[in-house]
Amino acid sequence: MASFVRRQVILALFSAALVLCTARAQLSRAFYASTCPSLPRIVRTTMAQAVNREPRMAASILRLFFHDCFVNGCDASILLDDTATFTGEKNAFPNRNSARGYEVIDTIKSNVEAACQATVSCADILALAARDGVALLGGPKWRVQLGRRDATTASQSDANSNLPGPSSSLANLISSFAAKGLSARDMTALSGAHTIGQARCTTFRSHIYSDADVDPSFAALSQQNCPSAGGDDNLAPLDLQTPNRFDNEYYQNLVAKKGLLHSDQELFNNGTQDSLVRLYSVNARAFARDFAAAMVKMGAISPLTGTNGEIRLNCRNVN
Repeated sequence: MASFVRRQVILALFSAALVLCTARAQLSRAFYASTCPSLPRIVRTTMAQAVNREPRMAASILRLFFHDCFVNGCDASILLDDTATFTGEKNAFPNRNSARGYEVIDTIKSNVEAACQATVSCADILALAARDGVALLGGPKWRVQLGRRDATTASQSDANSNLPGPSSSLANLISSFAAKGLSARDMTALSGAHTIGQARCTTFRSHIYSDADVDPSFAALSQQNCPSAGGDDNLAPLDLQTPNRFDNEYYQNLVAKKGLLHSDQELFNNGTQDSLVRLYSVNARAFARDFAAAMVKMGAISPLTGTNGEIRLNCRNVN
C-alpha cells in the first residue's frame, strides 16, 4: 500500500511539474517594464504602509496568495465577492472568518489603476504583495514572475477540497503539494510561512489538548487562551518566539515540539521531513533560499495568460 501511495505521489508530481515548467515559460519578470514601470514601487510602498500599521498583514497577504494558487491556479479567484448569482471562494471553509487582507489588495489595485489603467492583473498584484510582505518582516526576496491574468469565475467546492487543513497528516500534506507540482522539500519550506501570523483556537485546540507530540509546558501555555470549549476565534501566534519577524524560529519550535498546529508538528514527528526541519532550524540561509525558490514555483501554478481570463478593474468583481 505504501509503495502504491509513493507511486501516485511521484506520478502527480511529474505531471504537475510539466505544467509548472510551461507556466514559468509564459511568465516574465519584465512583463510590465514598458506598460507599468512604476508597479513594483507602488506595491512595495502600499504594502509598507499596511505592514507598518499591522505587521500581521504580511502573513495575511501571504496566506491569501497560497489559498489563491492552490485553488485552480494563481488567478485571483479568491478575491471575487459573492453575488446573488455567483458563489466564490471567500466563504469556503478554509477562508471563512480567517482569510483577510482584501482591503489592502483593493488599495494597491486602486493605486496601480491610477498610474496604469486596465493594465495590471489582480493576480500579479497579489503575487508581488506576498513577496513584499515577507521582505518587510525580514524575510527573503525573490524575483516575481509576472503576466498572470484574472479569473472570471471561482469555485467554493474546490477551495473546500484543495487546501490542506490544520489537521492534515504528513502524507496528506506531501500528496496535496505534489498534486500542484511541489515537492516534499517545497512543502516543508513553504510551511515556514508559519513563522509569522496567527491562528484561531479552533484550528489548534485538538492538537494542544489531545496530541502526544506536544511539549507539555507549551500546551499548558496555549490552553490559557484556547479553552477546551468556546473561544474558537481566540488568536495565538504561530511562532511564539518572533511572531512579527520572518525567520527560522518556526523550525526551532518544531524541534522543541512547540508547533501550534497539528499539521506543523507533523513535519517533525519521526517522519521523512525531520532531517530537513533540523537543517532549517540551524541554517536560516538554507531556509530562506528554499522558501524563495518554492514561492516562485508556487506562483507558477496554472496561471491564466495570453487572452485567457481578463484584467479586472476591481479585484472583487469581474468586468
